[in-house]
Amino acid sequence: MTAALLMLLLAGPVTLAAGSPVHFKAANGTIPLVLWHGMGDSCCNPLSMGAIKKMIEEEISGIYVRSLMIGKTIVEDTENGFFMDVNAQVSSVCSQLAQDPKLKDGYNAMGFSQGAQFLRAVAQRCPSPPMKTLISIGGQHQGVYGLPKCPGESSFWCNMIRKALNSGAYRDWVQKHLVQAQYWHDPLNEDLYKMHSLFLADVNQEKAVNETYRKNLQRLERFIMVKFLQDSVVDPVDTEWFGFLKSGQAKETETLQESVLYKEDRLGLAAMDKAGKLVFLATDGDHLQFSREWFNAHLLPYLR
Repeated sequence: MTAALLMLLLAGPVTLAAGSPVHFKAANGTIPLVLWHGMGDSCCNPLSMGAIKKMIEEEISGIYVRSLMIGKTIVEDTENGFFMDVNAQVSSVCSQLAQDPKLKDGYNAMGFSQGAQFLRAVAQRCPSPPMKTLISIGGQHQGVYGLPKCPGESSFWCNMIRKALNSGAYRDWVQKHLVQAQYWHDPLNEDLYKMHSLFLADVNQEKAVNETYRKNLQRLERFIMVKFLQDSVVDPVDTEWFGFLKSGQAKETETLQESVLYKEDRLGLAAMDKAGKLVFLATDGDHLQFSREWFNAHLLPYLR
């Protein structure tokens, strides 16, 4: 994958506005934190995930923060966010976490954009070491039905990827080689989606109900979902709160609570909601854009 193509495809990494720090002093025994970046980003970009990691370490004294790298280099990490099979990525992360002695007693997790639903898959598939709190920042938990915005809208590559998703997201070669196709959710072709989706339809229990997935997810102490009210990247934005388009059409949306997934409690989310484990937060910004003050006030308390 060439650097030029990557530049065309970037959907925009985390944007953290400058602001005054709000310090929280952590006691001994602070829970470690695992971060998973979004599409077009990497574990260690000093302007995005690197800055987030540094900020959290400044705010919570003594915390261990692991920012996940998928691959052996930062370049591979970025490329794999586009082209590495999601199930293979999740399996790799499960191995990384199991081999990290600092996580053996449990950890909190924070996922950005697609990294959020990937971390949810980790919670469902790999309960050891145990994930305690999952914070989803702009995650697409019911998938997307629209190509994420990429700079250079008239570029050949952006148009090619868009065309591949719009006309062939469920073709085997597209599913296997394009990450975004693996959480493409077409409400006009639900049967096709359920049959051919390699990742999302499985973790959302739309192929069959895996009791292990449901039990493992309910082990979370908290599942926090952040929606960006001015999001111009994720379509529909309701997916960030586990909502989506109503089946059979592409205009009206439904909330998580209105969905079959919730009513049949196929993932245990209804039980978690009733137990007060689900937290729905919103911020008035575009995709992954928030201030340090907002982050400190609304998310840091869940990491203490």
